[in-house]
Amino acid sequence: MIVTIALGMAGLAMLYFGGESLVRGASVLASRLGVSTLAIGLTVVAFGTSAPELVVSLNAAFSGANDISVGNVVGSNIANIALILGLVTLLRATTVEAKIVRIDAPIMIAASFALLAVMANGSVSRVEGSILVLGLIGYAVFTFWEAKRESPLVREEIASAAPHATTDARTGGLLVLVGFSLLVLGGHLLVTTAVALATSLGISQATIGLTIVAIGTSLPEFATSVVASLRGQGDIAIGNIVGSNIFNILGILGLTAAVHPLERGAITWIDFGTMIGVACVATIFISTRLRLGRIEGGLLLAVYMFYSGWLFVG
Repeated sequence: MIVTIALGMAGLAMLYFGGESLVRGASVLASRLGVSTLAIGLTVVAFGTSAPELVVSLNAAFSGANDISVGNVVGSNIANIALILGLVTLLRATTVEAKIVRIDAPIMIAASFALLAVMANGSVSRVEGSILVLGLIGYAVFTFWEAKRESPLVREEIASAAPHATTDARTGGLLVLVGFSLLVLGGHLLVTTAVALATSLGISQATIGLTIVAIGTSLPEFATSVVASLRGQGDIAIGNIVGSNIFNILGILGLTAAVHPLERGAITWIDFGTMIGVACVATIFISTRLRLGRIEGGLLLAVYMFYSGWLFVG
């Protein structure tokens, strides 16, 4: 048991540092190729923070652990809002100014309902997964176009999320290679230990995927949002979480299903409902006051505590 937990923690560490290395390396390469910092902040950083979820979901799908693959996405989306956004706003009240966040929040809800629709028959086919990926491409194009219309101050804030290129292209390539390797190895370790842990403790793989695995793969989003919040960059803190949730559904689950069809398994409609519910609640909080305070953060965190307790007790 102790060895299993230690290997799982090692896998989580590899996923975190692998994602960090991938973001930094890809940012360097993109910068050397003449890509603007705004584009890097909107694409490379967003992909990098979601890379652990992608690797874990793909690994779990090919290992036949559909509950972990789907649970990772659903659980990450719940954790991103109820846990991470809750903790971030408890740490510091967050003000939202950019139009892009107010636009992205309804898109996040729409993507959540789209996932509910494709899961209605209990599975996501390759065709449905491909459609979700096409939706991600459309969203990325729209996001970049919309960001260019923002004020110079907001564009500078978004661009600041991208690591600055302080090394050469060769070092950047090495960082990408190291990051990718850590992600693959860390993803394999986490899935393997998660299955072993669930079996030894008599807990369902769905519960492990919705909680432990989901929280572990959401660590990059947590780190990015906390740093942005402490810097007073509310748009980055919240936009990172909202964008990650959209990417999780359209990109991670979509790409995983396009490669390997997914079964809903033991992930219940209550889990999907919770994912949609917290997305709607967060959107209401943001749109009514353009601000998330400690009261809202406390409410979101309370919802997550109740949901997690229900999973383990129920």
